[in-house]
Amino acid sequence: MLLIDPMPLDRRPTRAVLLLAGLLLYGFSSGLMLQAGLGQMPWAVLHQGLSRSFGLSIGTWTILVGALVLLAWVPLRLRPGVGTVGNVLVLGVALDATLALVPAPTTLSVRVPLLLVGILLNGIATGAYIGAGLGAGPRDGLSTGLAARGMSLRVVRTTIEVGVLATGWALGGNVGVGTVLYALGIGPLVHRTLPAFRLRDGSGTPAAVTRVPALPND
Repeated sequence: MLLIDPMPLDRRPTRAVLLLAGLLLYGFSSGLMLQAGLGQMPWAVLHQGLSRSFGLSIGTWTILVGALVLLAWVPLRLRPGVGTVGNVLVLGVALDATLALVPAPTTLSVRVPLLLVGILLNGIATGAYIGAGLGAGPRDGLSTGLAARGMSLRVVRTTIEVGVLATGWALGGNVGVGTVLYALGIGPLVHRTLPAFRLRDGSGTPAAVTRVPALPND
């Protein structure tokens, strides 16, 4: 029995490059939003809160939480793809590297553009790594896996995101206008970017990829 879904046979190098580029850009964009200090996506709020409360870097917590969420796939009988495992390993490393290399601005005139660029790049990154067709991220897969058991995907996704956000905020994570802007913007951004990156087979039809989970604002 395979523990990981095999990589599709067609255009493997292209898929691998698209996946890696998407994951690196995702980690980079998350770091930009964190450095802006105006609030970030719910999961990043949780990782920041865990870092402030218990030590370790935000990137390390990103990896640890991703691994724990992936374990939750087991009772759901979900099988990760290469992209799922890459998501767990790459995002945290790219995030910590960004936080180390990009200084945190002190003026609002720099923080606001940094936040907006981070959100935009995150939408592009999401479209890229999902478009590679190598498996959903562990957090997205958890939502779709629960929904496949008869639950509403909208309700499942919203419940998880709100719970993660509340926990992160209670632990000291930064919730702000960036959190709201991300929630409002990421759905439309991925809706635009995913078709541009989704790989197609020789007939011109989209290759099989993991469907983008619905976001609370969809």
